[in-house]
This record gives sequence, C-alpha cells and structure tokens, in this order.
Amino acid sequence: MIKKILIGIGVLLLAVVAFLVYSNLFPKSPKKITEFSNESLTVKVSYSQPYKKGRLIFGEEKDGALQPYGKYWRLGANAATEITFNKDVNFAGKAIKAGTYRMYAVPGATSFQVSLNSEVGVFLGVTEPDYSLDVAKVDVPVTSANNEVEQFTINFSSEGTGINMDFMWDKIVVRVPITQ
Repeated sequence: MIKKILIGIGVLLLAVVAFLVYSNLFPKSPKKITEFSNESLTVKVSYSQPYKKGRLIFGEEKDGALQPYGKYWRLGANAATEITFNKDVNFAGKAIKAGTYRMYAVPGATSFQVSLNSEVGVFLGVTEPDYSLDVAKVDVPVTSANNEVEQFTINFSSEGTGINMDFMWDKIVVRVPITQ
C-alpha cells in the first residue's frame, strides 16, 4: 500500500515538474526585453506579451473585458513589468531618478494612468503593488491604432532629444514621453 502511495506521489510530482518546465520553455505570453538608446539615455523594459485571441481587451468589466477600465494592469502578463533608466529622466513630466522600477497602469477609455513603483523583482504581477512605494503617477492619452495589434507590444521611438514609449494592443496606442 505504501509503495502505491509513493508511486502516485512520484507521478504527481513528475507531472507538476513537467508542467512547470513546459510553461517556462513555451510560455503563452513570451517574455520580451525592449531597449532604446538616444544620445546618452538608455531605457530598457522587461515584460511579457499576451495575445488578443479574439477577446475584448479594454472596456467595461460588465462586458467581459480582459482588462477593465479603472482596474490595475501589470502592462503585460506573467511577471510584473519593469523599466530601467540609466540616468535621471523626466517621465511624462515627472522627475525620476536613474534605476529600475515596476511599471503598471490603470487603463481608461480616454487615458491611462501609468505608474512607476520602487518594488521590483515581483515574479507574478497579478497582485496589486504596494501603492505607498509609487514614485510617479502620470496620465497619458489613448489614441487609436492604425491597425489592430494582436500581441501587446511596447515600442520606443526617438523624438528630438527624448524618447516616446508606446504601449500598443488591440486598437489603442498610449504614448509616454521620456526626456532628460
């Protein structure tokens, strides 16, 4: 009897380990690191890229939106999104010291509130951050995308001496200006 229980526990343990290895090797929302340099400023974002898969992404909770308006969003999937600045910057009008921050948003129909938080290294970003550790909150407008974007993407582009960081997914673009 003990032998059967140990075999059962062994099989169960092997299945759990196989699932964890498989999900890390072939994630549904692959990890992405996007980096951009402009003159002496370098910005790096580490996040995971979920797919739309025919779902309603942004909208009202009552309509079944994946990311309801007014609710915390980790800006991706899996682990919390992190952003690193190699020097002090102006993040959409807010002074930010060089370093690494947890970045998250609260989406709205016409604007996103994007926040930087000093809590980093969060493996699963599903839990809301400790808001007392927020170092900046900025409101940035939502614009319509030219084409529907299937996979959540964060891109950078140069503008004068600064950088624009764009969040693109579904039918929206949210632009956060970053300057020195």
